[in-house]
Amino acid sequence: MRSEPPGPAWTGGAEPADATDPALETVRPGQPTPGRPARVGPGADEGFADLDGVGRRQRHELWMSRALEVAVTGPDSVPADGADAIEDVPVGAVVYGPDGAELAIGRNERELTGDPTAHAEVLALRRAAERLGRWRLEGCTLVVTLEPCTMCAGAIALARVSTVVFGAWEPKTGAVGSLWDVLRDRRLTHRPEVYGGVREAESVALLRAFFR
Repeated sequence: MRSEPPGPAWTGGAEPADATDPALETVRPGQPTPGRPARVGPGADEGFADLDGVGRRQRHELWMSRALEVAVTGPDSVPADGADAIEDVPVGAVVYGPDGAELAIGRNERELTGDPTAHAEVLALRRAAERLGRWRLEGCTLVVTLEPCTMCAGAIALARVSTVVFGAWEPKTGAVGSLWDVLRDRRLTHRPEVYGGVREAESVALLRAFFR
Protein backbone atom coordinates (compact mmCIF):
# COMPACT_ATOMS: atom_id res chain seq x y z
CA MET A 1 0.00 0.00 0.00
CA ARG A 2 1.28 3.42 -0.93
CA SER A 3 1.96 5.62 2.06
CA GLU A 4 0.83 9.22 2.24
CA PRO A 5 3.49 11.84 1.41
CA PRO A 6 5.17 13.48 4.39
CA GLY A 7 3.74 16.72 5.67
CA PRO A 8 5.35 20.15 5.33
CA ALA A 9 8.92 20.51 6.56
CA TRP A 10 8.16 23.60 8.66
CA THR A 11 6.76 23.49 12.19
CA GLY A 12 4.22 25.86 13.69
CA GLY A 13 2.63 28.89 12.13
CA ALA A 14 0.33 29.14 9.15
CA GLU A 15 1.08 27.34 5.94
CA PRO A 16 2.75 29.69 3.43
CA ALA A 17 0.31 31.53 1.19
CA ASP A 18 0.16 30.67 -2.46
CA ALA A 19 -1.93 31.42 -5.54
CA THR A 20 -4.86 29.41 -4.20
CA ASP A 21 -5.22 31.45 -1.03
CA PRO A 22 -8.21 33.87 -1.05
CA ALA A 23 -6.05 36.60 0.45
CA LEU A 24 -4.02 36.69 -2.76
CA GLU A 25 -6.89 36.74 -5.25
CA THR A 26 -6.06 40.30 -6.27
CA VAL A 27 -2.33 39.64 -6.55
CA ARG A 28 -0.86 38.69 -9.89
CA PRO A 29 0.21 35.03 -9.77
CA GLY A 30 3.88 34.67 -8.97
CA GLN A 31 4.21 37.99 -7.18
CA PRO A 32 4.75 37.91 -4.34
CA THR A 33 5.92 34.44 -3.48
CA PRO A 34 6.57 33.77 0.20
CA GLY A 35 9.67 31.82 1.04
CA ARG A 36 8.76 30.99 4.64
CA PRO A 37 5.63 30.43 6.71
CA ALA A 38 3.27 33.32 7.38
CA ARG A 39 5.15 35.71 5.13
CA VAL A 40 3.49 37.41 2.20
CA GLY A 41 6.31 39.36 0.68
CA PRO A 42 5.78 42.59 -1.25
CA GLY A 43 6.54 43.02 -4.89
CA ALA A 44 9.41 44.69 -6.68
CA ASP A 45 8.40 48.16 -5.43
CA GLU A 46 9.20 47.37 -1.80
CA GLY A 47 11.43 49.99 -0.24
CA PHE A 48 12.60 48.42 3.01
CA ALA A 49 15.79 50.17 4.03
CA ASP A 50 18.87 48.13 4.78
CA LEU A 51 21.53 49.24 7.22
CA ASP A 52 23.53 50.67 4.34
CA GLY A 53 20.61 52.83 3.27
CA VAL A 54 19.88 50.89 0.08
CA GLY A 55 16.32 49.56 -0.10
CA ARG A 56 15.38 46.17 -1.49
CA ARG A 57 13.85 47.74 -4.57
CA GLN A 58 17.00 49.71 -5.32
CA ARG A 59 19.17 46.66 -4.77
CA HIS A 60 17.04 44.51 -7.08
CA GLU A 61 17.09 47.17 -9.79
CA LEU A 62 20.85 47.50 -9.50
CA TRP A 63 21.32 43.76 -9.80
CA MET A 64 18.94 43.64 -12.76
CA SER A 65 21.06 46.26 -14.50
CA ARG A 66 23.92 43.78 -14.32
CA ALA A 67 21.74 40.96 -15.69
CA LEU A 68 20.68 43.19 -18.59
CA GLU A 69 24.33 43.95 -19.28
CA VAL A 70 25.10 40.22 -19.39
CA ALA A 71 22.17 39.63 -21.75
CA VAL A 72 23.44 42.29 -24.15
CA THR A 73 27.10 41.37 -23.98
CA GLY A 74 26.62 37.68 -24.73
CA PRO A 75 29.37 35.07 -25.17
CA ASP A 76 32.78 36.17 -26.37
CA SER A 77 33.56 33.07 -28.45
CA VAL A 78 32.99 32.84 -32.21
CA PRO A 79 32.91 29.84 -34.55
CA ALA A 80 36.33 28.57 -35.59
CA ASP A 81 35.38 28.68 -39.28
CA GLY A 82 34.91 32.42 -39.10
CA ALA A 83 31.19 32.29 -39.78
CA ASP A 84 28.89 34.74 -38.09
CA ALA A 85 28.12 33.71 -34.55
CA ILE A 86 24.66 32.24 -34.07
CA GLU A 87 22.68 34.55 -31.88
CA ASP A 88 20.88 33.20 -28.84
CA VAL A 89 17.85 34.88 -27.32
CA PRO A 90 19.32 37.64 -25.11
CA VAL A 91 18.56 36.49 -21.58
CA GLY A 92 21.05 37.24 -18.83
CA ALA A 93 21.32 35.80 -15.32
CA VAL A 94 23.48 36.63 -12.32
CA VAL A 95 23.85 34.79 -9.00
CA TYR A 96 24.65 36.87 -5.93
CA GLY A 97 25.90 35.47 -2.65
CA PRO A 98 24.38 36.13 0.78
CA ASP A 99 26.72 39.09 1.15
CA GLY A 100 25.60 40.62 -2.15
CA ALA A 101 28.80 39.72 -3.98
CA GLU A 102 28.50 38.53 -7.57
CA LEU A 103 29.25 34.81 -7.82
CA ALA A 104 28.51 33.88 -11.42
CA ILE A 105 26.80 34.95 -14.62
CA GLY A 106 25.08 33.15 -17.46
CA ARG A 107 23.63 34.01 -20.83
CA ASN A 108 21.61 31.81 -23.15
CA GLU A 109 23.97 29.54 -25.09
CA ARG A 110 21.66 26.95 -26.64
CA GLU A 111 22.46 27.91 -30.21
CA LEU A 112 26.13 28.51 -29.47
CA THR A 113 26.70 25.16 -27.77
CA GLY A 114 23.87 23.02 -29.14
CA ASP A 115 22.91 22.22 -25.56
CA PRO A 116 19.15 22.31 -24.91
CA THR A 117 19.76 22.92 -21.19
CA ALA A 118 22.05 25.91 -21.72
CA HIS A 119 19.62 28.51 -20.43
CA ALA A 120 21.06 31.55 -18.70
CA GLU A 121 19.77 30.49 -15.28
CA VAL A 122 21.14 26.95 -15.47
CA LEU A 123 24.57 28.16 -16.57
CA ALA A 124 24.70 30.76 -13.79
CA LEU A 125 23.67 28.18 -11.18
CA ARG A 126 26.29 25.69 -12.38
CA ARG A 127 29.03 28.28 -12.24
CA ALA A 128 27.98 29.58 -8.83
CA ALA A 129 27.95 26.04 -7.41
CA GLU A 130 31.38 25.38 -8.90
CA ARG A 131 32.75 28.56 -7.38
CA LEU A 132 31.32 27.80 -3.95
CA GLY A 133 32.24 24.12 -4.12
CA ARG A 134 28.73 22.97 -3.24
CA TRP A 135 25.39 22.50 -4.94
CA ARG A 136 23.33 24.10 -2.20
CA LEU A 137 22.96 27.82 -2.84
CA GLU A 138 21.12 28.84 0.33
CA GLY A 139 21.18 32.55 0.94
CA CYS A 140 21.90 33.27 -2.72
CA THR A 141 19.83 35.38 -5.09
CA LEU A 142 19.30 34.60 -8.77
CA VAL A 143 18.56 37.63 -10.94
CA VAL A 144 17.39 36.97 -14.50
CA THR A 145 15.94 39.21 -17.19
CA LEU A 146 13.14 36.79 -18.17
CA GLU A 147 10.74 34.70 -16.09
CA PRO A 148 12.26 31.19 -15.73
CA CYS A 149 10.80 28.21 -17.59
CA THR A 150 9.87 24.90 -15.96
CA MET A 151 13.38 23.48 -16.36
CA CYS A 152 15.02 26.51 -14.80
CA ALA A 153 12.42 26.82 -12.05
CA GLY A 154 13.07 23.18 -11.13
CA ALA A 155 16.81 23.78 -11.06
CA ILE A 156 16.33 26.86 -8.88
CA ALA A 157 14.28 24.91 -6.36
CA LEU A 158 16.71 21.98 -6.31
CA ALA A 159 19.65 24.34 -5.80
CA ARG A 160 17.92 25.81 -2.72
CA VAL A 161 18.23 29.36 -4.03
CA SER A 162 16.70 31.72 -1.48
CA THR A 163 15.48 34.56 -3.71
CA VAL A 164 14.61 34.94 -7.39
CA VAL A 165 14.33 38.31 -9.11
CA PHE A 166 13.22 38.48 -12.74
CA GLY A 167 12.41 41.16 -15.27
CA ALA A 168 9.96 40.32 -18.07
CA TRP A 169 7.00 37.99 -17.64
CA GLU A 170 6.83 35.10 -20.12
CA PRO A 171 3.19 34.15 -20.84
CA LYS A 172 4.13 31.29 -23.19
CA THR A 173 6.59 29.32 -21.05
CA GLY A 174 6.89 31.14 -17.72
CA ALA A 175 6.88 28.85 -14.70
CA VAL A 176 7.04 31.43 -11.92
CA GLY A 177 3.52 32.76 -12.15
CA SER A 178 2.52 33.07 -15.80
CA LEU A 179 1.79 29.63 -17.24
CA TRP A 180 2.77 27.63 -14.14
CA ASP A 181 3.89 28.61 -10.65
CA VAL A 182 6.48 25.96 -9.86
CA LEU A 183 8.33 27.91 -7.20
CA ARG A 184 5.17 28.54 -5.17
CA ASP A 185 3.81 25.00 -5.34
CA ARG A 186 2.93 24.18 -1.73
CA ARG A 187 3.89 20.53 -2.31
CA LEU A 188 7.57 21.50 -2.55
CA THR A 189 9.75 21.57 0.55
CA HIS A 190 11.77 24.56 -0.68
CA ARG A 191 10.17 27.71 -2.06
CA PRO A 192 12.24 30.83 -2.66
CA GLU A 193 10.94 34.36 -2.41
CA VAL A 194 10.17 35.73 -5.86
CA TYR A 195 10.08 39.31 -7.12
CA GLY A 196 8.84 39.69 -10.69
CA GLY A 197 8.63 42.63 -13.06
CA VAL A 198 11.86 44.32 -11.92
CA ARG A 199 12.92 46.69 -14.72
CA GLU A 200 10.38 44.89 -16.84
CA ALA A 201 10.17 47.52 -19.59
CA GLU A 202 13.89 47.30 -20.32
CA SER A 203 13.86 43.51 -20.34
CA VAL A 204 10.88 43.45 -22.71
CA ALA A 205 12.48 46.02 -25.01
CA LEU A 206 15.63 43.92 -25.28
CA LEU A 207 13.65 40.86 -26.33
CA ARG A 208 11.47 42.76 -28.79
CA ALA A 209 14.53 44.22 -30.48
CA PHE A 210 15.96 40.72 -30.90
CA PHE A 211 12.82 39.24 -32.45
CA ARG A 212 12.20 42.03 -34.97
